[in-house]
Amino acid sequence: MREIVLDTETTGLDPLRGDRLVELGCVEIFNRMPTGQTFHRYINPERDMPQEAFAVHGLSSEFLADKPLFAHVVDEFLEFIGDAPLIIHNASFDISFINAELDRLKRQAIGRERLVDTLLMARRKHPGVSNRLDDLCSRYAIDNSRRTKHGALLDAELLAEVYIDLIGARQSQLILAETTSRQSGGTLELPRRQRTMPLSSRVTEADRIAHRDFVATLGEKAIWTEFLAQESEKLKLVLERAGV
Repeated sequence: MREIVLDTETTGLDPLRGDRLVELGCVEIFNRMPTGQTFHRYINPERDMPQEAFAVHGLSSEFLADKPLFAHVVDEFLEFIGDAPLIIHNASFDISFINAELDRLKRQAIGRERLVDTLLMARRKHPGVSNRLDDLCSRYAIDNSRRTKHGALLDAELLAEVYIDLIGARQSQLILAETTSRQSGGTLELPRRQRTMPLSSRVTEADRIAHRDFVATLGEKAIWTEFLAQESEKLKLVLERAGV
């Protein structure tokens, strides 16, 4: 099954008030795996760039001045996405800008029945917490260290990884690979994601002090006190054997 993960950057928040597209990024997925095929274009919005939008994506009016108009890339874009479902984070935002551009050219709008909104999916799967793209990358251990500013293609690539985890496809692929390896008598080395920087401890010094004070109230015969004593003895033996 072919799907397209899509993201945009714009001059603002409302296409009905004159805000325009400035960047389109698409990533092709086939059978729940990125194929490496992408579509990426910067677009001249034919207007100024508000400072608020520039602070988000870093695309200036000067940079976009020699880029093609949407009219010049629309055929390439529509050919790339074809009739595939469109995977978008907060889909109503992006599709409103794309359809506004299509309407200016008297082209047919993209139907909302094609949209798969990963923000709604994430809210159903992880209710009561923030589900921004950065939050989801952290939740699924996806390296987003390159994302110092928003960028349509980079965000689409990250969203493709998030989407695969959201629908459980990555786990299914690993289970299938492991089963196949066992059936063939092979040994499978599953890929492991490495963090560029370790997570900082969430236990504060105040937490440690409060815990020690609580343990002190349990008395000398408390199981926890006995456990700590055993662990302390184990540590001493390890250090002695190491000659420390």
